[in-house]
Amino acid sequence: MSDNYKNWLKRSKSNLKLAKSKKDKDICYEDLCFEAQQCAEKALKALLIYFNAEVPKTHSFNILLEKLEANLTIIPDEFLDVLELNDYAVQTRYPGDYTPLDDEEYKRAVAIAGKLLNSVIKIIKK
Repeated sequence: MSDNYKNWLKRSKSNLKLAKSKKDKDICYEDLCFEAQQCAEKALKALLIYFNAEVPKTHSFNILLEKLEANLTIIPDEFLDVLELNDYAVQTRYPGDYTPLDDEEYKRAVAIAGKLLNSVIKIIKK
């Protein structure tokens, strides 16, 4: 097994830390939610690398979860919650035609990403 998964986990942790950055008037919730999405995406990709599975170049959590099904007997619930973060990868990343995100959505995104990262770390430590 390659130790490369450790680099992906390090970046995932970095994205979570950025997502938890203090919100001020010059920081958009959309950008913080993008960091939460990146945390979750990189954590799942780290797990795929840990399992020596192919890592697809995608932002889709549906595809990443499908890939992980071959290596996990049961997909934990916190992995399924990550589907809520799909829109933050692209749709809200740039100014456009969407409803601006609010504090509640931001807190939910950070919580989902944090739980997923912790779950991935526990699986790897087993």
